[in-house]
This record gives sequence, C-alpha cells and structure tokens, in this order.
Amino acid sequence: MKLWSHYYMPETVDDAAALLAQYGGSARVIAGGTDLLVEAKAGAHDPFEALVDVTRIPELCRIERDGDHILIGAGVTAMQIVASPIIQQSAICLAESCGVIGGPQVRNVATLGGNVAHALPAGDGTTSLVALDAQVEILQNNIRRWVGIREMFLGPAQSFINPTRDLLLRFRFKSVGAREGTAFDRIMRPQGVALPILGCAVWVRLNDSHSTFEAARVCIAPAGPTPARLEAVETALVGKSLSAATLDEVIVIAQDTLILRTSKYRATADYRYEMAAVLLRRTLTNAIQRAKGEGISTSWNND
Repeated sequence: MKLWSHYYMPETVDDAAALLAQYGGSARVIAGGTDLLVEAKAGAHDPFEALVDVTRIPELCRIERDGDHILIGAGVTAMQIVASPIIQQSAICLAESCGVIGGPQVRNVATLGGNVAHALPAGDGTTSLVALDAQVEILQNNIRRWVGIREMFLGPAQSFINPTRDLLLRFRFKSVGAREGTAFDRIMRPQGVALPILGCAVWVRLNDSHSTFEAARVCIAPAGPTPARLEAVETALVGKSLSAATLDEVIVIAQDTLILRTSKYRATADYRYEMAAVLLRRTLTNAIQRAKGEGISTSWNND
C-alpha cells in the first residue's frame, strides 16, 4: 500500500512551515519515522498526501552550548545524544535514557523530537527532559516560542502541537553545575519487547559541604497519562541528609504518591511499585555520586 504521495526534504524552518501550510493539514512532519511509519504500515493512518522530512534543517540537527544552557535540535538522533561529549558532561541522564531506546538500528534514526512529539508517557528521552526541567521551542501559527516540556503532553498520544501544521524545533535546559548531578535508569520486559516497565530520571543539587540535598527533580514514568514530576518527593528531599534513612523516607513518599496500574504489556501494579523503589534508590544514589564529582559507571552503551 502506498503510504504517501509526495516526500519533501526542506533545508530551512521557513520552507518546512511553508510546505505544511501549502498542504493545509494533509501533510505530516517526519524525522526518523520509527513510530510514524510503523503506525502507517499498521493502518493507523490514512495515506499521507505529503511527508515533510526535517532532518536536513541544520538548526534542528545540532547539539550546542548557549551560555549555561544546552540546545538540542529536534532532529538530533538518540545515538548522537549518547555519543555527544556535551551531553555526557552536562546532562548524562539524557544520554542514559537515549541509550536504551530500541536497538542500535533504531537509535541511529530515532530523534528526540519524535520521542516528544508522539506524546507517549513512557518515552525514555522524555523522562529525562522532565527531570532536566527542559523547555521546547515550537513554531505554531507562524510564531516561534518556548514552552515547558510538560506542556507538550495533553494525554496519551495527544500532543500540544499539531504535526500537520506545527513544528517542534529545539530543546533547551541548563547544564549541570557545581554540586549537581543527574541519572536515569529503567526496568523493561526481558522478552525483547522495547516497553519499559518503569523509567526514572533525577536531578539533584547538594549543599556546599555535600551533606544535604539543596534541590531535586524526579520523574518516574509511565505512571499516568502524561509525564509528571514527583513534587512531594522533591520537597521532602530538600534539607535532608544524604543518608539511607532519607532514601527510605522518600521511597515511601513516592510509592504513596504514584498511581500505577497493572498492564498486560508491562507488569502488575504491585511489581511496578516495588520497581519504583529500586529505580529511585538507584538513580538518586548515582546522581549524588556525580554531584560529588565521584563518577560512576554508566548503565547504558552505544554499541
């Protein structure tokens, strides 16, 4: 079956926007296509009048520093993020999360923009972006503006942007600073199905003496219709010592806060609650070590 009639590869944002406007809602933005084309082949979409491939637009394919911020184009692939020295130094949780997306073939073409644009609450890259308190640059109604990462999610597979008319351009977040650390880990089904049972991303900042938490951000997903931060855990960590007792305390708070359900594709609710405790303890421990400058071996690879 023919999946599309016309395929365009514009080299500027303006040209891409013009093509979408020209087709008046019957064109669709594509980058890696690892979700879109699978859905199309399965019959989830009618044939597209046109596909607008954004992977030749330079500003959408770069990772760069802008002062104390990191900018990542929406067309940057998962593998580029994993291999980037900038990301490894400044937001290693994002490298860890992108390093477990699919297999090597998928990571070579799947993009961070696609991970967010499909608005799936289980997205590994999304989980880390939430913990990093990222912003997203979009072009909507011919206006470029930045919105918070969580604003991009209206519900499962319901995005704030319309992929037939709008463009997701770049991501922006602050680089980790002194006494700050991040970490990501996940537990997935062992049968080769790339479905996470749960993923957890954290960001922490310690006090000057490295003895207490000064601030924290925590995201565990999928744990609801949209990615969310565990604000009760974040509040509870502030001012607390870097101790096993503190981790035990916030794990109880997390389990009381999370609303997890049994899923035949993932696991039972009881198992997922237990795994939330495992992941939160593991990622907080790793982030603390990084904030202290001690470093750890990573749980991902780029083979």
